Amino acid sequence: MTRPLIISDCDEVLLHMVAPFKSWLEASQGVNFSLDGGNFAEALRWQESGELLEGPDIWKMLGRFFDTEMDSQEPIAGAVESMNALAQHADIVILTNLVDERREKRAEQLARVGIDAPVYTNQGPKGPALHAILEEHGLSRRAFFIDDLPQHHLSVKEIKPEVVRLHMCGEPMIADGIDCAHKAGHADARIDRWAEALPWLMARMEKEAA
Repeated sequence: MTRPLIISDCDEVLLHMVAPFKSWLEASQGVNFSLDGGNFAEALRWQESGELLEGPDIWKMLGRFFDTEMDSQEPIAGAVESMNALAQHADIVILTNLVDERREKRAEQLARVGIDAPVYTNQGPKGPALHAILEEHGLSRRAFFIDDLPQHHLSVKEIKPEVVRLHMCGEPMIADGIDCAHKAGHADARIDRWAEALPWLMARMEKEAA
């Protein structure tokens, strides 16, 4: 039988992003970061004036972070071990919302922490990108999608509803502020810790294979 395909996000699923981003902003960029309420557009304020950063400046900060600070991103607890355990039973690819020119850097970053998997970059909703990945790897394959943002689960559900969707945010700093895709009916489960996510995924793969 063909091995299942796992399509996983990276930031806040495999690697911490918000925590090192906040530390870098506040230590070296003159920007305070507070994600109270979960609204990223209102999270960044200039330390000197207290004014919100405008959208273009937020994107500049994000770009600068990924250009210079990716080595500061540490693995989410249990992520590396879980990915390698899953790789014994499934093929794994990474679907990350970064600009295309950062694809190789992301692959190298993940390889350094012990996750060796093909990386696909994307901008915007992930449903179309996931469909393209399945076209490449086999539309009939059993597929599992893991991501921290609820809008991506909705996008995948709208395009490929048969894909098993796990909503996971492994960053405690923001997990409570993220709307639950499972409660909204767009994901099959919401699990924020790999200690519980790995057995859930393993059991679900066995069930799907039966």
